[in-house]
Amino acid sequence: MTRFFFFQLNAIIISMRINKFLAQCNLGSRRKVEELIKNGEIVVNGKVCQDLGTQINDGDYVKYNGKILRNNTSNIYIALNKPKNYIVSRSDEFGRKTIYELLPEKLHNLKYIGRLDYDSEGLLVLTNDGDFANELTHPKYKLAKTYEVFVEGIINRDKIKALEKGIVIERKKTLPAIVKIIKQNKNNALLSITIYEGRKRQIRLMLQAVECEVKSLIRVKIGNLDLGDIKLGKYKIIQKKDIL
Repeated sequence: MTRFFFFQLNAIIISMRINKFLAQCNLGSRRKVEELIKNGEIVVNGKVCQDLGTQINDGDYVKYNGKILRNNTSNIYIALNKPKNYIVSRSDEFGRKTIYELLPEKLHNLKYIGRLDYDSEGLLVLTNDGDFANELTHPKYKLAKTYEVFVEGIINRDKIKALEKGIVIERKKTLPAIVKIIKQNKNNALLSITIYEGRKRQIRLMLQAVECEVKSLIRVKIGNLDLGDIKLGKYKIIQKKDIL
């Protein structure tokens, strides 16, 4: 990053491009905040700013939705063990509980990376690092996510092969997966399934396609990060390197 230095009353004032400043204020990735700028939603020193080349200096007032933004250069990463019956969202029109009710107010500015269904549980990562969040969710990275899934229905070698090869969901085939049987009996099984994409209700739809019904679904790993001993509904501080 290019930095420009100005000297005033023996103080060093650091200037940065507006998109980086907004990303550090937790408004999203730099690509996302550029849309906010282009749409005229950002106000700098009382004037609407639509210039992506704008430099923000100490003392400038930047507003979004009428609120002054504060630059937060300290990145935070947390791992949350999401319970069932919590929605991964900041609010819900149906009055359902959200994951932010599990977190202290000081962490309500964090952005969740990916989602988990309302009726699923397990590992969820949140951060104020917009660029990192964008990297993890971008399809080109193919981040591995592992789930333990209890299913009702007969699981055989042919079904396992079909799941591993890929299932057509909404006219698009899923990427190859890794499927292991942890234990099973005649009518149900506990599976370990690792996928490399994050399509909506993907695992449930994959299993539905091979005539198996998901009874419980827990995400136990994202990248190199294990759910470990995080208790249900609790979280812990992690580092970026724990994931990649």
